Amino acid sequence: MLPPLTGPVLTAAQTRAAEEAAMAGGVSVDRLMDRAGLAIAEAVWRFGGGRPTLVLCGPGNNGGDGYVAARILKARGIAVRISQMAPPGTDVARRAAALWDDRVEVLEGVLPAPVIVDALFGTGLARPLDAGLATELRRLRAAARLVIAADVPSGVGTDDGADLGAVAADVTVALAALKPAHLLQPAAALCGHVVCADIGIAAQSAMAVIARPHLPAPGPADHKYTRGLVTVVGGAMPGAARLVATAASRSGAGYVVLAGDAGDTGTPNAVVRRTVDEALADARTAALVIGPGLGRDDAAEALLSRALATSFPLVLDADALRFLTARQLKARTAPTILTPHEGEFIALFGRGQGSKIERARAAAEASGCTIIFKGADTVVASPDGRIGLGARAAHWLASAGTGDVLAGVTAAMLARRMDSHDTGCAAVWLHADAARRAGAGLIADDICTQLPAALATTL
Repeated sequence: MLPPLTGPVLTAAQTRAAEEAAMAGGVSVDRLMDRAGLAIAEAVWRFGGGRPTLVLCGPGNNGGDGYVAARILKARGIAVRISQMAPPGTDVARRAAALWDDRVEVLEGVLPAPVIVDALFGTGLARPLDAGLATELRRLRAAARLVIAADVPSGVGTDDGADLGAVAADVTVALAALKPAHLLQPAAALCGHVVCADIGIAAQSAMAVIARPHLPAPGPADHKYTRGLVTVVGGAMPGAARLVATAASRSGAGYVVLAGDAGDTGTPNAVVRRTVDEALADARTAALVIGPGLGRDDAAEALLSRALATSFPLVLDADALRFLTARQLKARTAPTILTPHEGEFIALFGRGQGSKIERARAAAEASGCTIIFKGADTVVASPDGRIGLGARAAHWLASAGTGDVLAGVTAAMLARRMDSHDTGCAAVWLHADAARRAGAGLIADDICTQLPAALATTL
C-alpha cells in the first residue's frame, strides 16, 4: 500500500524557485538531476517487475531525468531503451544524455515496451500536446502494462490540473514536492498512484495537502459546553438539517441543538429540539449552521438574516449561499465558513478566473471567510492565503446529503474554537475518512455512523 499524500504543494514557479535556492546553497543542477533520475529509476524497479522498459525523453530537464533513470536501470540489469522526442535542449540534459552509452531511438513509430517511462514534459507545459505526439503516446500506452510519469504526466497543466491531451499514467513520481496537478481534477485522475520523491529541495508553500488532524480527546475538566454547543437551524427540508445535527453529534460536539424542527424521524435522542428564538438567544452557542434544507422563500431569507446578525461563528451552506453577497460576509467579525459546491460557488462569487485554487483564494479574500470549495478535488482557502487540498476522496460521496454531513462535521470542529482554516481542513479529512470506511454504495447516513471511528484516529 502506498503512503498517503502529505506535505507542501508547489506550483511550477515555486518549484523553480526552490531549485534555484538549492543551487544557490551549493547543490549543483547535475546533482539535482541525478537525484530525480534515481527516484524515477527506483519507481520502475519497485513497480515494473524487471520488465523491459522504454524511456521517453523530451528536450528539457524532464528528459534529462529520463536519461539518468535509464542509465541507472541499465546498470541494474533491466533491458532499457531510450526514445527521444527531440535532442536535449538544456546544458544539464545534454550532459545527462552524453552519459548514455547506447543508441537513442526516434519517438515516431518506436516499438512499444511493457513498461513506459514518460519523461517528455515536466512542469512547464502550458499548451495542448501536438496531435501527432498524443497519437504516439496513446499507441504506446495501449501496448504497455505500466506507465510511470516523471513529475507529471505529459499533457497536464501543472498548476491548474487541466487535461491538455494527456495519456494516463499508472504511477506518477512527484519530484521534490507535490504539484496542484496531482490533486486537482481532471489531472489527478490521470496521475494514477502518486509517490513523492525527496530530491533535497526545501519545499515551502502556503499550500499543502490536507493531513490527518490532531484533535485532543476531552479531559477530566471538560463538559458538554467546553466541547462546544452546535446549533443547526432547520427549514423547508428538515431531513437536511437533521443530517447536519447528526453529523455534528457524531463528530464530537458536546451539545447539539436542532432549531425549528419538531419532527421525530430517527435523529439521535441526544440532539435537543428548540425553537429558533430559544436557540438564537443562547449565548453559549459555539457554532451555528444554517442553509441545508433552508428553502429559498422570504421566510428562509429572514431566518438567514437573523443568523447573520448574531455574533456566533457560522457555517453557511446550500440555500444560504443563494441569498448572500461577499460584501455581507465581509462585514462579519465572527469566524465564518462557507461550504459551496461548484453551482453554489458560482451563484455567490461568479465563475471567476484561473484554477479552482485561484478561484477559491479570490473568494476567500473577497468575503473574509474560509471557503471549503467541495468536489472531487476539494479546496480549502482562507483569507490569509493558506490553501488546503484534499487528497482523493471516495467517488461515492457524489450523492445527496453528503454535503450536509460535511457542514455538521465543520460545525463540530468550529465549536472546538479551532482556527477557521484548521477547522475546514479537519472537517474535510474526517468526512473523507468516514466515507472511505463506509465503502461502496454509501449514503449520507452511513458517513455519520463512521465518523466516530474516523475521529478516533485523530486522538
